[in-house]
Amino acid sequence: MTDYSGKTVIVTGGAGHIGAAITRAYLSAGANVLICGRRLPAQPIATDTGEAVFVTADIRDPEQSQHVIDVALKQFGRLDVLVNNAGGSPPAKAAEASPNFTRKILDLNLTAPLVMSQQAYVAMRDSAIDRPGNIINIASVSGVRPSPGTAAYGAAKAGLLNATRSLAMEWGPDVRVNAVVVGLVKHEGGAEHYGGAEGFRRVEQMLPLKRMALPEDVAQACLYLSSEQAAYVSGASLEVTGGGEMPVFLYLSDPQA
Repeated sequence: MTDYSGKTVIVTGGAGHIGAAITRAYLSAGANVLICGRRLPAQPIATDTGEAVFVTADIRDPEQSQHVIDVALKQFGRLDVLVNNAGGSPPAKAAEASPNFTRKILDLNLTAPLVMSQQAYVAMRDSAIDRPGNIINIASVSGVRPSPGTAAYGAAKAGLLNATRSLAMEWGPDVRVNAVVVGLVKHEGGAEHYGGAEGFRRVEQMLPLKRMALPEDVAQACLYLSSEQAAYVSGASLEVTGGGEMPVFLYLSDPQA
């Protein structure tokens, strides 16, 4: 495992299912980790090697996202990695979604990560002893294929992938910027969405690796992208999808596929 001792990592939405796994992975690797969210988690996010510092913040507000970075700098003296993990969207029919709903989804999934990346860039440029710093954007398959029922979310994630490439080009060599394109993830929070254990089983049969991703799979991708092993990787979109979703025509020709 890459040693992150002495490094400082911020994970937005670090108390959620995927965010907590990312947080624990960096803690286990020795990093100082600060997480943020709108609500204090019921339990601290911790491992045997340490506990994440929590800051209450709505990252859609630039002043609050800057406060998160300021706390990290004050407490740890530097910022090395930002994982823009906070995001998501409830389902909404495109023909019925209000302009206000669309704006909120774009704010959370695109504008907030962009603004916080700007703020983190300045902090990394000015505080990091060992350059480059690293920004990792948690994207989604919704940004690379149609996203019916969550059109604004898919559009935001597509924009985030484009921004990843643009920022990597603008901010090198001070900061590397990459994205993780997350596929279908299995965790207790998704049980209702997928239809419980049977729903999970049916989805897994449609994936080449015959299982859904675990939050830890996403966490390991983040560890890699911000490590020295990925020193020449910037502007990349790493797909953590288990090989992707099977195309429909395979089921038309072979219902057992």
